[in-house]
Amino acid sequence: MESKINTHETGIQVNQPEVVIDRKEENQIKLFMVDDDAVFLKLLEIEFLENADFKIETYSTGELCMENISNKPDVIILDYHLDGVHRDAMNGLETLDQIKAINPDIPVVMLSSQDRIDDAINCMHHKAFDYVVKSETAFLRLKKSLPPSSNIGNWRCN
Repeated sequence: MESKINTHETGIQVNQPEVVIDRKEENQIKLFMVDDDAVFLKLLEIEFLENADFKIETYSTGELCMENISNKPDVIILDYHLDGVHRDAMNGLETLDQIKAINPDIPVVMLSSQDRIDDAINCMHHKAFDYVVKSETAFLRLKKSLPPSSNIGNWRCN
């Protein structure tokens, strides 16, 4: 089926195929990944894209994440420190607090190279959904923390 489109610049009428919405994309989980370690972030993105059906947006700072929060992520994986790109950048807890102030229902999984129970407890006090230590098994832990695509609405935390 074709539809007619008028271009405002030229006034020419063009026949183009009608756009069909891919229903599969609507069922994908929109995942924000925020980490200042570009290599780790890319590896994590590749793992998620190869092993699950996600729409992924990656950011190197909390500020960039917050600038794009209107894209309505279903889940956010957020680095705890976030000081590798800019020394004065927001850290993970500050970003977490801003996310929760805008939408307390977005599950945020904190990710850190620190294996300290105090950090994990602190993240939970700031309403993080989970705390995962960066390691060779981080992807598996993250995957277990995330919901199945069909159950995203029931996964939101209170």
